[in-house]
Amino acid sequence: MHTLSQLRSDFDQRSKGSLSMPIAGLAVWAVVGVMGLVLPFKTAVLALVFATGAIFPLAMSISRLRGEQLLDRSNPLARLMGVCVVMVNLLWAVHIPLLVYAPQFVPLSLGIGLGLHWMVYSWIIGHPLGYRHASLRSVGLLAVWFAFPGHLVTASAVVVVLAYAFTLAEMRARPVAGAAPVEAAAA
Repeated sequence: MHTLSQLRSDFDQRSKGSLSMPIAGLAVWAVVGVMGLVLPFKTAVLALVFATGAIFPLAMSISRLRGEQLLDRSNPLARLMGVCVVMVNLLWAVHIPLLVYAPQFVPLSLGIGLGLHWMVYSWIIGHPLGYRHASLRSVGLLAVWFAFPGHLVTASAVVVVLAYAFTLAEMRARPVAGAAPVEAAAA
């Protein structure tokens, strides 16, 4: 049996600070922001829907380059993070009807929904950066949704990109734990 502190340290070491997902998210949302400027609204919303589907595969590629163990199953906290990703993706049951019946809500629902796992990530690493990310992202998205109704895709993308940039800077400044990896527990 391992302590929570040991599991957190192991998670941090194996994931090498978990930079691949926010790097991928920042890149995809930046592209979405540009598409929001050049495409008609409904086309830009469709582009947003499909582009956000590219975040995870792009993160997997980045994680391989960085040597991160993004899908590590030996640590229960890594498994918890995987469950959170599935939880966030269950929100597609909300995003799809919004796409069909109220597309103006899609930048808001995707922007907030795809960032909810940051709360659990923050608890796992024992650092408030994920709480700040999810909170600032949600408040910022709501603010631009009301402030820029004619530019919902681009304004939402700007908020998400800025949240990622701030969080990535915080993640890089935070020391990654250096404990020895935890051995897989027998099930």
